[in-house]
Amino acid sequence: MTLPDRFAVIADIHGNADALRAVLRDIDSRGIATVVNLGDVFSGPLAAGEVWDLLKDRAFPTVRGNHDRYLIETPPEEMQPSDRAAHDDLPPEALDWLRSLPVALDAGGALLCHATPDRDDRYWLNRVDAQGGVLPALPDEVAAHLPESDQPLILCAHTHLPRSVRIGGRLIVNPGSVGCPAYTDTHPVAHVVETGTPAASYAVLDRQGADWSVCHRLVPYDTARMAERAKARGRPDWARAVATGWLSPQ
Repeated sequence: MTLPDRFAVIADIHGNADALRAVLRDIDSRGIATVVNLGDVFSGPLAAGEVWDLLKDRAFPTVRGNHDRYLIETPPEEMQPSDRAAHDDLPPEALDWLRSLPVALDAGGALLCHATPDRDDRYWLNRVDAQGGVLPALPDEVAAHLPESDQPLILCAHTHLPRSVRIGGRLIVNPGSVGCPAYTDTHPVAHVVETGTPAASYAVLDRQGADWSVCHRLVPYDTARMAERAKARGRPDWARAVATGWLSPQ
């Protein structure tokens, strides 16, 4: 495939059907015909089955994320709770679709991946320090994971934080998360990622001659139903993240 002069990038939906609906409405209202999806589509205690219903007929070019991999490689009884909740919501054809996805996709002058080109679970444009602080990655840290191929545009996700970085003439864009604006992790040390807004995040790219302009969009939507679903499944942390964009005390 080759990307057109204008397209949208979505990622890290994490089963949030209402956030996805809001983003798709916003994309459609702008007359954008091409959308690429950078993975982690379903995992979360929200509405994975509804997300599948929204996506299954749209045929967006999609790469597989780390949580997509967990859904197809981990026995259900060994899954983490968010993955298991999604697994139990999904029909077999959704899991078959995940199995069909590539880990990276060459789109002419662009490379699509979930995290870095060679791993689906590594932070790229952000880093975690020894105290658990989440900081912008330094230029040499970003450059260390650039692929040998020479695509001038690289699209990545995974950290849920929208960011665009230019290194040596190459533009790397993370569109942020459609459906999960805050989360905790334990690798490499315990840390919290928070966007500070419940808005659904995505990006619009427009070709400007030989380069690209990037518009990071934050789309407001009614978070109440998704937050209630998280609470009903025993995940108040997810409910707080979806409703506020925070996990830290405010």
